[in-house]
Amino acid sequence: MNQAVSFSLNQIRFDENYKPATTTRLTTNFANLARGVHREDNLRNTLVMINKRFNALANWDNPNADRYALELDIISAKMALGDSFQELPLIEMLKTTIIDRHRNQRIEGIVGNNFSSYVRDYDFSVLLLEHNKNQENFSVPEDFGDLHAVLFQRFISSATYQENFAKPPVICLSVSTTKTYHRTANIHPILGVEYRQNDDSLTDAYFNKMGLKVRYFMPQGSVAPLAFYSSQDLLSDYSNLELISTMSTMETFQKIYRPEIYNANAAAPVVYQPSLTYQDYSDTGIIYDREERSRLAIEQGKFVEQQFIKPYEATLKTWLANEKG
Repeated sequence: MNQAVSFSLNQIRFDENYKPATTTRLTTNFANLARGVHREDNLRNTLVMINKRFNALANWDNPNADRYALELDIISAKMALGDSFQELPLIEMLKTTIIDRHRNQRIEGIVGNNFSSYVRDYDFSVLLLEHNKNQENFSVPEDFGDLHAVLFQRFISSATYQENFAKPPVICLSVSTTKTYHRTANIHPILGVEYRQNDDSLTDAYFNKMGLKVRYFMPQGSVAPLAFYSSQDLLSDYSNLELISTMSTMETFQKIYRPEIYNANAAAPVVYQPSLTYQDYSDTGIIYDREERSRLAIEQGKFVEQQFIKPYEATLKTWLANEKG
């Protein structure tokens, strides 16, 4: 079997008229909001929140807090491995474009932001659960995340990615509810105050295998730090507006999905452990079904197991061994 890897991209605008494509992962932030009778209100209110937050952070030469607007595009990457391999939906991310109304200018933002992956669903929602079934102590398989890491790095280094995007992605996620974060004296003018913790979460370790280092920052006006994953120097390699596009987008999504943390009525203290049982928070009014998302993650993990992992297990093991040298 020819083991050459190739990638293809699809792009669709995320706006109030957005309807998920048939190949879109059902657990993505954007797909969750675009279902049900509240879909148009959900999408419209989400975009309003994102733009308000962007203008609040980009407040210089912006006296009326209306200078900027964000356009969001969903980037879907598919992968083919060899000539006889069925093309697999691999990764979905968001790409931001900044609209400067004062200068009538479009400014490239950041690709990444949200991060969705079928193989990651399999790793966390199928493989990890099966590995720990009937076990007294939690553990992680020795090669946990190795396949996903190689697939991601091959995609980022591919001509397909580099011909379409100027910079490597920045992925922005929630902090972990199992870890404790400590506020530092380091304050970035855009990213805000930095938090640190010395015990990587499972997600941190998983993304580290992908070549992404994590830093935690709580922007001005936020109530909890966000986790920023990047292969580059986050503070030097991205512009202020690029960083703000990521923060405003992903903080909005986290307020909707984890209001106990990101829409809490009190800001994170010096020593902070996030909790989804915290009850003193404000409701965004945007409808979201957290239980459905967890169920769908398992369903999609089983899909990739049946369609990709099991049928091509021997081929993937050989290919992965060759990739790792």
